[in-house]
Amino acid sequence: MKPSANQSVDPRTQMASSNGHAVSNVSQSDSKLELFGFDSLVNILGLKSMAGEQAQAPSSPRDEDVEIAIGFPKETEPKQGTLMGVFIPCLQNILGIIYYIRFTWIVGMGGIWQSLVLVAFCGACTFLTGLSLSAIATNGAMKGGGPYYLIGRALGPEVGISIGLCFFLGNAVAGAMYVLGAVETFLDAIPSAGFFQETVTVVNNTLGNGTTKSATTISTPSLHDLQIYGVIVTILLCFIVFGGVKIINKVAPAFLVPVLFSILCIYIGVSIAPEPGAPKGITGLSIVTLAENWSSEYQPTNNAGVPDPNGSIYWDFNALLGLFFPAVTGIMAGSNRSASLKDTQRSIPIGTLSATLSTTLMYLLSVFLFGALATREELLTDRLLAATIAWPGPAVIYIGIILSTLGAALQSLTGAPRLLAAIANDDILPILNCFKAYEGSEPHVATLFTSFICIACVVIGNLDLITPTITMFFLLCYAGVNLSCFLLDLLDAPSWRPRWKIHHWVLSLIGASQCIVIMFMISWTFTVVSLALASLIYYYVSLKGKAGDWGDGFKSAYFQLALRSLRSLGANNVHPKNWYPIPLIFCRPWGKLPENVPCHPKLADFAKCMKKKGRGMSIFVSIIDGDYHESAEEANTAYRQLSAYIDYKHCEGVAEIIVARSISDGFRSIVQIMGLGNLKPNIVVMRYPEIWRRLDEWPNEYQRLYGTIDLYWIVRDGGLMLLLSQLLLARNGFESCKIQVFCIAEEGTEAEELKADVKKYLYDLRMQAEVIVVTMKSMEAHSEISPNAKKDPQEEYTSAQDRIRAYLSQTKETAQREGRPLMEDGRQVVVNEEKVEKFLYTMLKLNTTIVKYSMMAAVVLVSLPPPPLNHPAYCYMEYMDMLVVNVPRILIVRGYKRDVVTLFT
Repeated sequence: MKPSANQSVDPRTQMASSNGHAVSNVSQSDSKLELFGFDSLVNILGLKSMAGEQAQAPSSPRDEDVEIAIGFPKETEPKQGTLMGVFIPCLQNILGIIYYIRFTWIVGMGGIWQSLVLVAFCGACTFLTGLSLSAIATNGAMKGGGPYYLIGRALGPEVGISIGLCFFLGNAVAGAMYVLGAVETFLDAIPSAGFFQETVTVVNNTLGNGTTKSATTISTPSLHDLQIYGVIVTILLCFIVFGGVKIINKVAPAFLVPVLFSILCIYIGVSIAPEPGAPKGITGLSIVTLAENWSSEYQPTNNAGVPDPNGSIYWDFNALLGLFFPAVTGIMAGSNRSASLKDTQRSIPIGTLSATLSTTLMYLLSVFLFGALATREELLTDRLLAATIAWPGPAVIYIGIILSTLGAALQSLTGAPRLLAAIANDDILPILNCFKAYEGSEPHVATLFTSFICIACVVIGNLDLITPTITMFFLLCYAGVNLSCFLLDLLDAPSWRPRWKIHHWVLSLIGASQCIVIMFMISWTFTVVSLALASLIYYYVSLKGKAGDWGDGFKSAYFQLALRSLRSLGANNVHPKNWYPIPLIFCRPWGKLPENVPCHPKLADFAKCMKKKGRGMSIFVSIIDGDYHESAEEANTAYRQLSAYIDYKHCEGVAEIIVARSISDGFRSIVQIMGLGNLKPNIVVMRYPEIWRRLDEWPNEYQRLYGTIDLYWIVRDGGLMLLLSQLLLARNGFESCKIQVFCIAEEGTEAEELKADVKKYLYDLRMQAEVIVVTMKSMEAHSEISPNAKKDPQEEYTSAQDRIRAYLSQTKETAQREGRPLMEDGRQVVVNEEKVEKFLYTMLKLNTTIVKYSMMAAVVLVSLPPPPLNHPAYCYMEYMDMLVVNVPRILIVRGYKRDVVTLFT
C-alpha cells in the first residue's frame, strides 16, 4: 500500500494529524483488506491508519504488552537495562549477612569438603532455576510480576496466585529479617547507641575434641532497641521505595559498592594474615590448616552458635543446609521488576545467571580460603572472623554487613509490592483489587501493605520461627518455575519457542526435584506448613477467583493426553469392562417451556445420574432449524447460553449447537457424525414429547425417592437397563431404593428355569436384585384396574383405536385423491390394520402389567419396542402413549445388543 505518485506525504503526518486523528491519504483499494479477513489483524497491529481509520485500543487491560500508538510515541519513564535492572538487584539480594557472620562457622562445622558440597548443591539449585527462568522469560513478551507471571501463564492462575502470594509474603518478611540483621550488627558495633540495657550471657566453651576455652561473654542487643531502630530503618527504606524506580536506581549503587569493597578487604586480609596481634587461631593460608579442616566435625551448640556439650542445638548437614540456603536466594529480584526492564528477554537471562554464577564462585573460593586460614576452634568460636581478619580493620566489615542487609531489604521492599500489584492487575481475585497499579504508575497501596507486614515482623523482633518458612516460600517459587519450564518443554507446543537455548526438560525436572528435596531436608514440618498454606490459597482461588484469559500448560497437557489416549483407543469396540456411558442429550425444550430456555432442567439432572463417581461425559445438543448463514449469530448465542447452563448445573458436559434445514436433518447429522473414533456418544437421551403426553415427573437432584427401581427386561439390550439401574442407585436421590427385575415367560415350567438363569446372571454381574417372572398367561388373565390409576386403560385403548382409524382413513383418502401410494417421510408405507391392532393390544397388556406391579415404584425401566416395519410414525406414537398410561416415572430403553456389562473381571 502506498500513496499515489503525485503525492508527497510525510510519514509522521500520514500516521497522525496534529489533532490526533488519522489522515486518510490512501487509495480505496486499501479497504479490500477486509475482503481477505485482515480487518482484525489490522486493528491488533495498530495499522488501521493505513486504511484511513483510527486504531482501536486493546479490548482488555490484560492483553499482551503491545502498546498501540498512532503518531508520536507516548512519553514513559526510562526503562532499566541488564546491569541496573537485574544484575545489581540479584547481587544485592544474594550477598547478605550470612556470608559475613556465619560462613566461616559453616566451614568450621561442616569441614571443607562438605562445605564445598553444600555450596555446589545450593548453587546448582539456583542455577538450574535460573536456566528455567531464562527459558520461560525468552518465550515471549513478559509483563510485570516476575515469577508469578511465568508460573501463572504456564501452570494456570490458581497455581500462579498460590505460589505468587507465598513468594510475596516471603519477600515482605525477608525485608524485616534483613532490617533486623542490619540493626543488630549496628548495635553490636556501637553498643552505646542502644537506649536499653544489653542482655549479657556467660558461656563456658568446650570443643568437641575436648579442648576447653575460657568463658565467653555474649552481649545481645535489647529487644526494644531492635524494635525502635528496626521501625525507623523500615520507614526510611519505604520512603526510598515510594520515590520510584529512579530514586532506587540512584540509591542501589550506594549500598552495593561498599559491600563489594568490604569483600575485597576480606580477601586482602586473608592474603596478608596473620597480622601482628592477631589471635593464635589465625594461621594464615596454610596447607596444614587446610588438611586439618578438610573433614567435618558436627557438635552441639548453644543458642549463640558456640560449641557446648550441653547445648540444645544439634547440627548436621541438613541443619547447615537450612542455615546457608538463604545466602543463595535472591535470583528472582530482577524478574520481580520485569515491568521496569527495557528488554526482559535479554536482561533476565544474562543478569540472573551472571549474578548466580559470580556469587557461587565467590562462595566456593571462600570455602578454601577460610578453611586454610584459621583453626577449627577459631572458625567455630569467632562469630565475626571476617571482621577480625579484614583489612584495614573490622569497621569495614560492619559497614559492609549493614549496607548489604539494607540493600537486600531495599530490593525486597521494591520487588514485593510490584509482585502483589501484578497479581491484582490480572483481576483474578476481586479481594485484591485495592492493590492494582496502572501501567507506568508506582504500586503505592501495595507498598504500604508490604511496609505494614515488614514493620509488624520487625516489632515481633524474633524471626526464628518465621525464617524457615521464608526459605520454604522461596524454594516453592523455584520449584514452580522449574515445573513450568518442564511442562512447557516436555509438551513442546507450537507456542513454545524460547530464545534461550541452554535448557532441557530433564534439567528443569532435576531443578524442581532438587528444590523439593531441599525443602524436606531443611525441615519437613515447615515444608508441610508452606505447602498447606499454598494449597489453601489454591483452593480459595478455585472457589472465588475468575477464570484467566490465558492458556496454561495443564490444559495443554490434558490436550496432549487426550490425543494420545484417543489414538491408543483406535476404532475397535471398547470392552464392556471399560465401557462408560457418554450420553448424547437432545436438550432443546420443545413443548411448554419457552424457546429461550437452553435445556430442560430434568435432562440436566438425568445427565448427572449417568455418571459413576464423576466419570464419563455428557454432550448436550440443540438443533436450530434454518440456514447457517442466517442463523450463525443465533447459534453462537445459543452455544454460550447452553454452556453457561451446563456449568451452572455442574453437569460436566460440553455443548454443541447444530444448524440444519430441518429438525429431522439435524438429528440424522448429529447421530452420524458426533464424536471421534471411539470417543463417541453411546447413549441417546430424549424427553418424551410434551405434545403427546404430559410426563414431567422425573425427580430433580434434590428429591429423594424410596421404593423400588423396576426393570421390565423383555428383549436383550446388552445389559444397558441393568447398568442404568446401578448408576441410579449411586445417586443420592435413589440410594434408598432396591432393584426388581421382571421377566416375561411363556408358561410355568419355563418360568422357573428363566428365574434361576436370571438370578445366576445377576449374581455373576455382582448385582443385587429381586427377580420376578410374569407369564403371558397371567398377563392375559388380569384386566382389573389398579385403584391408584388415574385413567382407565381400556378407555385409553378404545380412544387410541379411534384416533388410529381416523388417521389411517384420512391419509388413505388423501393418497387416493392425489393418485399416489401411501407415503410418509418420503417412503412408502404399507398398513396392515390387523398388525396395528395386535401391536396396540400388546402395549395395553404390558401397561396393565406395569401398573399392577410397579404403580408405586420410584422409577420404571422398560424395553423400548422397535418400530414395526412400514408402520406410520403416528401409529408408533400411539403405541408409546398406550405403554406409559398411568406410569408417572418411566425410562424407555432401547439397547442395540452390544454388551455394556461383562461377567468376567
